[in-house]
Amino acid sequence: MQLQRKRIDFLATSQGKNRNPDCPDDHFVSMDITSKEEIERCVDVFQPTCIINTAAMTNVDECEEKPEACRQINVDAVHNLLEVAAENHIHLIHLSTDFVFDGSNGPYKETDARNPLSTYARSKAESEDLLTQSTYKNWAILRTIIVFGQGHNLSRSNIVLWAKEALQKGQELKIVNDQFRAPTWADDLAWACIQTALLKQTGVYHISGPETFSIFEMVLRIADFYELDKSKLIAVSSTTLNQKAKRPLRTGFILDKAKRDLKYDPLTFEESLTRLR
Repeated sequence: MQLQRKRIDFLATSQGKNRNPDCPDDHFVSMDITSKEEIERCVDVFQPTCIINTAAMTNVDECEEKPEACRQINVDAVHNLLEVAAENHIHLIHLSTDFVFDGSNGPYKETDARNPLSTYARSKAESEDLLTQSTYKNWAILRTIIVFGQGHNLSRSNIVLWAKEALQKGQELKIVNDQFRAPTWADDLAWACIQTALLKQTGVYHISGPETFSIFEMVLRIADFYELDKSKLIAVSSTTLNQKAKRPLRTGFILDKAKRDLKYDPLTFEESLTRLR
């Protein structure tokens, strides 16, 4: 873990037991961020100088089906964290998403107008509003895009692991060719979170991979990298999938601000896959 390598004291939290064998048990505590009382107890004991909120309900279609659960985790919990951060003068770093944009004019810079298209996207935009409209200003919002990487006991897979496994099994895959994203290596995002904390930066930052391409091209590049058969890959339009939630077609980020303020220098997609392997 980057925090351990940098010898930075940290406390990891989640609901339930510690599922990450790389995280020492004495650096972990079970905490429900939808409970302000649990956050307060944790802060009283550990007394952090910074809180990094990576928690969210991110299954976009599930958010359409369960809007109340989506709001509780993606909005109400952020309100709790913001209040506790303000009461204790803590730097709050909150992760958000490219989905706050409608995809009509990507790639986007931090100041571009948002227009969320789904329940999930609206919840993330509302969580951003909690911070931007607060009188407390010691916060940063890091928006990111399609995070991929390797981890222990992941509650959800990611596009690289999913596509690699499916290709290895020879499964037929229908992949959209009209949605464009800039996939983000988890280690680059983690580095940006830590750097934002160390430099005590505030405001909104875009953190993603440096390249924007279609989801179909992404899977093609995964197949090429791992030398897997591409014959069962089928390019389809988003309109054929009947997804519950509407997705933005073209996002991607302009990274100039993060490169300037944070010295952010993300790896290319293939460089990330090499490190991942």
